[in-house]
Amino acid sequence: MRWDNLRLDEPLEAGDGGDLFTAARDRPLPLIERGAVARTFDTPGFRGMTFFEVQARSVVNRVPEASRMPFKWTINPYRGCQHACVYCLEGETPILMADGRAKPLGQLRAGDGIYGTVRRDGGREYVRTTVLAHWSTVKPAYRVLLEDGTQLVCSGDHRFLTERGWRYVTAGGLRLRPHLSAGHALMGTGGFAEPPKQTAAYRRGYLCGLIRGDGNAGHYSYPQLDRPAHRTYLFRLPLAGRENQEGLTRTAGYLARAGIGCVGYSVAEETSTAGPAGRRELTAVRTGSAEQVRTLSWLLDWPDHPGPDWHKGFLAGIFDAHGSYRDGVLLLAPADPAINGWLVFSLESLGFGFSVERPAGRACVRVRGGLTEALRFFHTVDPAVTARRSIEATTVETGDDLRVTGIERLGLHVPMYDITTGTGDFIANGVVSHNCFARKSHTYLDLDAGADFNTRVVVKVNAPELVRKKMASPSWQREHISVGMNVDCYQRAEGRYQLMPGIIRALSDAANPFSILTKGTLILRDIELLAEAAEVTDVGLNVSAGFVDKDLWRSIEPGTPAPARRLEACAALNERGLRCGVLMGPVVPFLSDSHAQLDEAVRQIAATGATHVAPIVLHLRPGTREWFFAWLRAQHPELVDRYLDLYRGGAYAPKAYQNRIAGQVRELADKHGVGRPRPAAAPGRPVLSAPRPLEPRRPQWAAQPLAAPEKPDAPQPRAPRQAPQVPAPRERAAEPPEQLTLL
Repeated sequence: MRWDNLRLDEPLEAGDGGDLFTAARDRPLPLIERGAVARTFDTPGFRGMTFFEVQARSVVNRVPEASRMPFKWTINPYRGCQHACVYCLEGETPILMADGRAKPLGQLRAGDGIYGTVRRDGGREYVRTTVLAHWSTVKPAYRVLLEDGTQLVCSGDHRFLTERGWRYVTAGGLRLRPHLSAGHALMGTGGFAEPPKQTAAYRRGYLCGLIRGDGNAGHYSYPQLDRPAHRTYLFRLPLAGRENQEGLTRTAGYLARAGIGCVGYSVAEETSTAGPAGRRELTAVRTGSAEQVRTLSWLLDWPDHPGPDWHKGFLAGIFDAHGSYRDGVLLLAPADPAINGWLVFSLESLGFGFSVERPAGRACVRVRGGLTEALRFFHTVDPAVTARRSIEATTVETGDDLRVTGIERLGLHVPMYDITTGTGDFIANGVVSHNCFARKSHTYLDLDAGADFNTRVVVKVNAPELVRKKMASPSWQREHISVGMNVDCYQRAEGRYQLMPGIIRALSDAANPFSILTKGTLILRDIELLAEAAEVTDVGLNVSAGFVDKDLWRSIEPGTPAPARRLEACAALNERGLRCGVLMGPVVPFLSDSHAQLDEAVRQIAATGATHVAPIVLHLRPGTREWFFAWLRAQHPELVDRYLDLYRGGAYAPKAYQNRIAGQVRELADKHGVGRPRPAAAPGRPVLSAPRPLEPRRPQWAAQPLAAPEKPDAPQPRAPRQAPQVPAPRERAAEPPEQLTLL
């Protein structure tokens, strides 16, 4: 069944600048009764979503014969997914993180801290929020050009905050919507600057700025009693306290490259003007080596011809030593006023405006330009101490530099990403960007991926009662039912509506056989109910895990739980005595189908105690095919011709290929013991086997000697990418396994 006709005749009006949908007006809804209740929730996980709670007429539905499914009946308590929406921006768009740095949108993950905005006292302020979900698709691309040179590549459905409210990039279809045009000023901070490179010159500048900025460039020598001719040299670092731990870690790493270690020691200091002296733990550099003393002196010397990297490191060190950012004011106040000339020199060389001030009689330098220049400073020089980079509670503003100068249609379909956040928005390359709630595909079988889901989720709130009624019908023959095959029945909304416990009880009371397929871990909430059902009827459980290789998973299935978490859920179900297998789909030709990849996948699946593993080869139906080939051209252009040849016959890979994969997986399943009884695990402990050990990876700076100050670091060779690891199947059916639609 297709659900395009479940959409409302008119879009819901947005309240609060479009952050939350208002209650739906009383009007007819296609295929939904007039009595449907539309709800919105203020909780971050559902912010901006509208749930249509309906009294459905049926919930146990017959599967169309043309679907080629191995079951006749299915139950889907939800229609649509709460993550459904249009997609957002290209993956390289930098997003403002909660630590003040920027990170590409495509690299974000659920749980990351970022900045969003909230309405407060008639305006908006920046606040920290959390990424709740992260998704991807392919959409026609547009380029939005701003006065300051910023370029934003996004879909036409994306929205930005302007001085006139939220505006879409384009006007849309027949029914026009508020959209951007030349002259509109976007709200935000302005485009982000490029971060510095961690060269030898940057490290030397950082140490010089940190230590000289604290006025502690000298060192102290102490003769040792047992060795009068030997002296120990020591100077302390200005990084006491938990807030400065990041700066201390960076400093220790930079010094370690030069073979100089840091030690902790206690120092006495006055706790008050009249009170007794107290002690606090500090960190210092201590050495007895004359060579190390000479190295320290060289690190702290002023360079003859400092370059941009040295200036950036020097300013970062000054900020970590004695810098601050409060109430929109960025101050650099080194303890040694003699270095103010170098401070001014570095600011001028990087194009920062400044003024010299003397609050409380102490000379300091103030960086002018407000939040825009403060962020440019932080991103350009990258201080280590992130606690002083907070922009929380700062008012959201705009400026002439953020005016739209043009909107261009690129004529390309581009992989794009979106995130779900707690505030409903985020900061994309310096402008406030609407949280579009990107679409996640739940089409495990034959439904389209893309047009069949939107932001309005239909919830069949009477699903448990309908199941119980169907089970009591005299005509019902107690046939097997597959639960959640069109849309994941354990999607996030199930945590609120809790329909599955009632459905499981109804099936259990009727002793009706059923199976469940899920990519989520919420199924563990109902583990005891499932165990009770398994005592009276056949209960089939399958966890869908297409990959165990993290890089491939993030590239192809960025909106799903990690494969390791899905396999942990499978292990927990089997440990409880429930029979749970793994649906390994899709096997992606040429990317996850090598013998080594399949072998490692089956090994990990076997460790969960999985009762079976079923391979599903990539299925490229119309819609999915265009998405996948756009992704393939961007990520693996060398494979395009091979895919065109493999799928020249249509949506399915050739039978010979399917049979080869199925045969390999059967052999590997026998080798690793999939389906055999597993050794009993200790109570409360997972049955997953330990991962194979990897060689520890040392930071790049720890593997190289300190370079000369004039020469940047030589580029490090990139480690060869390991072969992707993919779960492998074991299904002993005579026919080749069904294929899976990928999104």
